[in-house]
Amino acid sequence: MERTHRPHEEATSKMFQRDPALAAEYLTDVLANGENVDVMLALRSLSAAFGGVQEVARRAEANPNTMYRTLSKQGNPSLKTLRAVLRAMGLRLAVHPIKPRPNAPPVP
Repeated sequence: MERTHRPHEEATSKMFQRDPALAAEYLTDVLANGENVDVMLALRSLSAAFGGVQEVARRAEANPNTMYRTLSKQGNPSLKTLRAVLRAMGLRLAVHPIKPRPNAPPVP
């Protein structure tokens, strides 16, 4: 039987397209546990899954060139831009309480 192979990025994009909840879970995990560079990588990966940077820019009503810079490795999107990008992908930013660690002092 002949196997068909496809690149990891393509397979991941297809999974995110089929299951936006998986995309949300992925980004939530990266936001909670990753560094800024990881968040930018995740946003670029998700933008590919949701039509590419140009399509995300169109849906976010943003300039495509600006969106490419925003989602670059050196990108540092404002909260307004981040919300627009997420909305363009059918996602939204949410806040959850941090679970206290055992024996950790209470947060003031």
